[in-house]
Amino acid sequence: MAHQYYGQQQGGYPPPPGPPGGSPYPPQQAPYGAPPQHGYPPPHGPPGGSPYPPHQQGGYPPPGGPPPGGPPPGQYGAPPGQYGQQPGYGQQQGYGQPPPANHGYYGGPPPPGAPGGPPMGGHGGPPPMGGGYPSQPSPGYVPGQTAPMDCSREADEARAAMKGFGTDEKRLIAVMARLDPLQVNSVKAAFKQRHRRDLISDLTSETSGNFKDGLVAIARGPLAQDVFNLDKAISGLGTKENVLNDVLLGRSNADINAIKQAYQQTYRRSLESDVKGDLSMKTERLFTMVLSARRNEESTPVIPQQTDQDVQELYRATEGKSGTDQITVCSIISSKSDGQLRAIAHAYKAKYHRSLEEVLKKEFSGHMEDALLFMLNSAVDKAKHDADLLEDTMKGMGTKDDLLVNRLVRIHWDRQRMSQAKAAYKHFYKQDLVRRIEGETRGDYERLMVALVNSA
Repeated sequence: MAHQYYGQQQGGYPPPPGPPGGSPYPPQQAPYGAPPQHGYPPPHGPPGGSPYPPHQQGGYPPPGGPPPGGPPPGQYGAPPGQYGQQPGYGQQQGYGQPPPANHGYYGGPPPPGAPGGPPMGGHGGPPPMGGGYPSQPSPGYVPGQTAPMDCSREADEARAAMKGFGTDEKRLIAVMARLDPLQVNSVKAAFKQRHRRDLISDLTSETSGNFKDGLVAIARGPLAQDVFNLDKAISGLGTKENVLNDVLLGRSNADINAIKQAYQQTYRRSLESDVKGDLSMKTERLFTMVLSARRNEESTPVIPQQTDQDVQELYRATEGKSGTDQITVCSIISSKSDGQLRAIAHAYKAKYHRSLEEVLKKEFSGHMEDALLFMLNSAVDKAKHDADLLEDTMKGMGTKDDLLVNRLVRIHWDRQRMSQAKAAYKHFYKQDLVRRIEGETRGDYERLMVALVNSA
């Protein structure tokens, strides 16, 4: 029976059907972000009394399960045999990973071919070159999609917090920090209908600084915020390479196509052309591959023979020759699903006794190195990758506030992803993420960032 509640997904990391609550972490088929080799403790579940299950992302398969010859449900992209099934090598879930066939979560995009859904074959792009049925866009990546619920109360609360003299910042935080992507759209619509005002405009005029940036990032929703950040990164003085990486790398084909379409509609410019004009030649080639939205889908099975071939090609393109065949490496890393990348990383270390991460660090530099490592590490251990990205915004002299705001907002859209990131942060950095943020931020900005972390 299809579920009647909403399983939110952000960034496309859906968990497969999991064991009952209280199971050890990471489970064999872990929620997205579960680390493959690290036994950090299970995070807490959604807040008590929440009507929603753990939020999920991304693609819904056609009814009836995977296509003939595909892996069984819950096994998409899992490295078979020696490729990742050793104890503790937990499966990671990638952008666009398909959840089980019963996909009746509220707000989930209709399956291909269904009324209101996309045509069979994907969202505005050709089918991926490696097979696998197309994932659906993540919640928040279908323009105009709203939650089937009355958000009048939230709209009224937001208006009351900003009406008259002064702003009730704590009240605003209480309203905004708990919204999921579809609820944000519903609140904005109710705000305009009931108060004849624009929520983003009011937030912009009534708040300031990093606090304003965080609230507006939430109010825009994930797709519009991605598009806004891309334009700012490309149009500003110098390209903000971290922003390009954060927004575009490791994404599902469906989300990349949604971002490209929204960028074109918003700025009347091609995202591919703008990115090409802003990057050096070989890094431009890498991002052209990414923007082609031709990654293997997470439903594509991991085949050991293909994994061996990819490992050999990577070796011959790096350590096995004088000089580096950058295009071959970029092509393999950018085209594989998260499950395939995990298998490749595991098999490379088993065969050559060096991690693929070490090889990439040795053979590459600059933005290309950062981009390749971003894609690899996001696939191998998404929760650790999130924790590392958050720590990167706070370490050293000064806090990279813009990156911290955007990374926390992006992670918070999926409560389970946030839970996994908190657990990974505690494990690897030996401190609580909330305490770390409290040491780096102040005032209403601090309270909003903490509320986002505590939304999980």
